[in-house]
Amino acid sequence: MRVTTLGWGVKQSFRAYVEGSGGTITAQDGASRDPDGAFVFEAAEDSDLAVDARALSGTGRFRGRLAFQAHGGLLSVTLADPWLEAAADGWVLSIAETPTRRTAIARLGPLATDATLPAATTLDGMMILGDHYPPGTALDPVRLG
Repeated sequence: MRVTTLGWGVKQSFRAYVEGSGGTITAQDGASRDPDGAFVFEAAEDSDLAVDARALSGTGRFRGRLAFQAHGGLLSVTLADPWLEAAADGWVLSIAETPTRRTAIARLGPLATDATLPAATTLDGMMILGDHYPPGTALDPVRLG
């Protein structure tokens, strides 16, 4: 089955902190927000990620941008165009930091039967998310649709 959407809430407590402190979360450029507070990214035309017999193949390229803003801009996190990519030791979720540089922000665990993957911060993910979640911190799971 070709994967056409990626659902991810980043981290529920992070979303609650941003919004609870009077900040904003904006989903744009192909990303939208689910009623449960998570986000949905649509697959880009060149995405070829597929799920077959509980295994992933290809690369999932998704479109969209999330902007988290709080404390008058002191907290400012942007996550753009997530990709699911094979790495030497499993799968990672990466984001576009610039048009030519991608950064793996989460390591992904094994694919579950409901097409979700557990996610945990990488060192770079910790830095991008404001240095609050040490490497290995559980993030919201990634949902494939």
